[in-house]
Amino acid sequence: MTLVLEPRHLTAVRRHGEAEYPHEACGIVGGTVEGERRIAVDLVPVRNARGDASRNRYLIGAEAFRRAEARLARDGLEIIGVYHSHPNSPPVPSAFDREHAWPRLSYLIVGVALGNATDQKSWVLADDRAAFAEEPLAIEEGRIAWQSPS
Repeated sequence: MTLVLEPRHLTAVRRHGEAEYPHEACGIVGGTVEGERRIAVDLVPVRNARGDASRNRYLIGAEAFRRAEARLARDGLEIIGVYHSHPNSPPVPSAFDREHAWPRLSYLIVGVALGNATDQKSWVLADDRAAFAEEPLAIEEGRIAWQSPS
């Protein structure tokens, strides 16, 4: 699979990571699946509910997850992924990330060093939950369908 983001999505994720630094930022990626492409349409930023270790862990609370899922469903979208930041760490999933991730979703991670977003990568957890595999990340302008009135 390939995770497809518009430039505005990537900018929003990077800014969210910078704004929450030195804590982890997190959110949900809503969109559609077309063949081998997960196409992001909307992002739902979520408050990191992890009170005890928010500098190196994130938690999307059950109620926040349900609200995001309902909001996306109203627009005909599904949850295709989750994003979060890694303060002062590379955008590589941790053992904690692997233990709490779900297979078949994209996990977009942005590194934030000293308050500035650095690199980003997307990952997918194997069905057997043994490891993450990096997935291609494509940044493309959105396609707008518009027809002039007759």
